[in-house]
Amino acid sequence: MDKLVDLGYWGMLISAFLAGSILPANSELIMSTLLALGLEKWKLIIFATIGNLLGGISCYYIGYLGKMSWVYKYMKIKEEKVNKIHKFLDGKGAWLAFFVFLPFVGDIMIVVFGLMRSNIFIVTLAMALGKLLKYVVWMYITVGVIDLFT
Repeated sequence: MDKLVDLGYWGMLISAFLAGSILPANSELIMSTLLALGLEKWKLIIFATIGNLLGGISCYYIGYLGKMSWVYKYMKIKEEKVNKIHKFLDGKGAWLAFFVFLPFVGDIMIVVFGLMRSNIFIVTLAMALGKLLKYVVWMYITVGVIDLFT
């Protein structure tokens, strides 16, 4: 984590990419640390959103490739979960990609959107809006907490 913090905005982007992809990472903790260090709020949000969006797009393309053995093996997602999310998303539209920032189901959702060959433009736009909102809310919470102690 220290190395990512030392990289500043680029560390934020890398952390957010990892958090949005199949690798575990906590981009919110990095953002809070960088905000506490005085980095520019909106610039952090932009780097975080871009990184997290790119990570999500990588998950979309894992699903798009249709190599479900990769999903089960590398993402540690169980087949029954994929089937359950697929059934839920079927026919509802790509705009539900707005919610891929949600813990526990977000990674599965975006992989399933790829598997379903959902419209990449709509998925990307909806995902970007959801991820942007997540980081804006997190930034305001963090700044509020920091202000309580300063």
